[in-house]
Parts: sequence; structure tokens; C-alpha cells
Amino acid sequence: MNRDELERTVLAAVHETPVVDIHTHLYGPAFGELLRRGVDELLTYHYLVAEFLRYRPELTPAEFWALPRARQADAVWDALFVQHTPLSESARGVVTTLTALGVEPGEHDLERIRRRLGHCRVEDYIDRVFALANVRSVVMTNDPLDPREGAVWQAGTLRDARFRPALRLDGVLLDWPAGARALSAQGFPASEPFGANGQVAVRDFLGHWIGLMQPVYLAVSLPPTFNPHDGSPTARLLCETVVPVALEHGLPLALMIGVRKGVNPALGDAGDGVGRADVAAVEELARAFPRLRLLVTMLSRENQHELCVAARKFSNLLVFGCWWFLNSPSIIRELTAERLEWLGLTFIPQHSDARVLDQLIYKWAHSRAVIGAVLAEKYQDVAHAGWPVTAADIRRDVARLMGGELLTGPSRAS
Repeated sequence: MNRDELERTVLAAVHETPVVDIHTHLYGPAFGELLRRGVDELLTYHYLVAEFLRYRPELTPAEFWALPRARQADAVWDALFVQHTPLSESARGVVTTLTALGVEPGEHDLERIRRRLGHCRVEDYIDRVFALANVRSVVMTNDPLDPREGAVWQAGTLRDARFRPALRLDGVLLDWPAGARALSAQGFPASEPFGANGQVAVRDFLGHWIGLMQPVYLAVSLPPTFNPHDGSPTARLLCETVVPVALEHGLPLALMIGVRKGVNPALGDAGDGVGRADVAAVEELARAFPRLRLLVTMLSRENQHELCVAARKFSNLLVFGCWWFLNSPSIIRELTAERLEWLGLTFIPQHSDARVLDQLIYKWAHSRAVIGAVLAEKYQDVAHAGWPVTAADIRRDVARLMGGELLTGPSRAS
């Protein structure tokens, strides 16, 4: 292939390969109102709310949150799309999504957009969004301490197989007094001063919910200060209870590290920040538990190179995605190139982190464009070096990166 043919082949493979989205905050239709969709949900996504309040500093967050959802959406639409050009990644994403859903380019009448996109069965809407985004399946974030979710799991409601569960443990691990009370309320008695019965309760709790959910992996979001050796309930429960259970069941453990919760509490979900973490903490876990599959994403850009180096040293460490504040084209481009250069094809380049179903459309369209461009450059580099590249090679490699092969690889459990 010449240079142009190679580039077209790579971009086609990236855009045509159905994606397995390994981390989202989406829910299947059985979860009812927990599945967020539609233009008002798009516009009140917390990324856009934070941006809106920069344009409208005279409005306090409390005043904004007190508005009905439709009025919140009206205000965001006017400030970010009518009064200003939607240049930010989140605002451009809304444009990409609406255009894909058939809204006329440049349409400023939000009420007309609502009418165009409304009155669609949830199952039909899911089918449409998955087709437009070319997503084969998504992994949810499932909190077993949320009574709304618990009722669905306990009822054994038939699930849409495209929505795959992940067992999220933040509520258990990050605040032990509250976690102990929550476990006790579910019939797994645990004392608030951390002790041995807490570990027994967590082990039994995990066994129960793993059996009920059949999750793809266990997951926790950790602060930048996480240290597996600090003796805290979080560290002890993770290393002494969660890891053994993960190994017993052959499940990966996903660590999302670097979020500073509530930097500005008034903003709610929009008020979290980012901090540089210690990659040595990840290395310690990978070294201590060589049979544990560790999926790791870190929030700070400053952690990424060191994380790549760590992944070269530990084959049980799988780097995934450009999480949260890294999910912008300029950073995705940088990190994808860096990871290809150091890790070859042994990483997962992206996940959507979508909280609104419709976001799958833009998050994957935008990421595919950048990932495809970087891959094309790398294939051209290796071809220039003297290694012939075929279309079959490219399709095989892209399927590995985008199609979930690395997530569903062989277990390391004994």
C-alpha cells in the first residue's frame, strides 16, 4: 500500500470495528430512570454545567440546581450554543451527537430539537445510539449499595446483554464507618471500628454480589494519595480481602486513581478535581499479586509516562483509556502515541465514561478520529522502516485494541 492507501485502510478499520466500551456510567433498560438519555440530559451533563457557570458567574450553583431540569437545559443551551460558539470538547460533542441523530446543522431552537428527538421507545433509542456509535457492548458501573440498583438485581430482571456489569466498591472501601453500616444493613454485619469482622463481612458481601451480578471486573476509584501500605481500612480491605476474592473468582480489578472529590462541593458532580498520584502504589500491587489482572487508568496527565513504564515491567498491568479530564483530543493524541511507542498493542486506548446514552455517539466519533490518525502515522513509520503492512494486519490489530480482546483475555487466577 502507498501512503494514502495505508491511511484510508487504517481509518476505515478504526471506524468500522465495533467497540467494547469497558467503562461507562450507563444502565440497561431494566434499570428504568437510571438510564439517562435525550437532549436535556446531554445539556445538563456536569462537564457542561461547570462550563456554563463560568459564562454565568452571577448565578450560584445552588440557584442553578434549584431550576427544573428543562430550565437548566435551556440556560446551558443559550449560554454555550446560542450566545457563544461551542468550541469546548463537551459542547462540540453535543453538536456531533445532535447532527448524528438528524438535527439540522445550526438549529438553535431547543424546543424544536426536543420534539424531533422525543417520543421514542427506550429500546429503539438504545438500538439507534449503539448503531450510530458502532458500539457492540458497554460495561456499566454498578453500585451494590444503591437500593435502586439492588432492587433490579434482586428481582433477576432480564438484562440487555449489551450492558455488562462491573461491581463498583467505592462505597465499601473509601469510608469504612459508612461502609460498615451499609454492609450491616444488607445482612453482612461489620463493626465500625475496623477489625477482622469487617474483612469477613466484605468477603461475604462480595461473594453474594459477584454471584448475583456476574461482573466483568471489580472496580474502585481512588484518591491520588492512595497507598497500599498505609494501614488504612481502604488499603487493608483492598489488599487483604478484595484481591483474594478477585483471584478466587478469576476477575480483574480495575483501579481508577487520581480524583480529588469535592474540590468545589457546591458544583456537585462537577466539583471534583485531579491530583498527581504515586505510580509506585500500582507497581507495589502488580508486584505483590502477579496473578491478579490489574486494569489501571490514572487521571493526571503527569502520571501517564510513568504508568507506561510500569506497564512494561508488569505483564499483569493493563493500562486503559483517557479518563475524565484526559478525554480531550489533544491529550488522547499524545497518550495514544506514547502508549503505542512503549506498549505496542498491549493497552486499551479508550473508554467513553459516558453518563448519558447519547454521549456514546460523540465520545467514540471524536476518539476514533484521533486514534485512527495516530495509528496511521505509526503504520507509516513501520512501513517506511521496511516492514510491509497489509490490510489484514491492520484489521487484526485494531480489533485487538478496540474490540474488547484485552479485557476478556485469559484469567490469571490459580
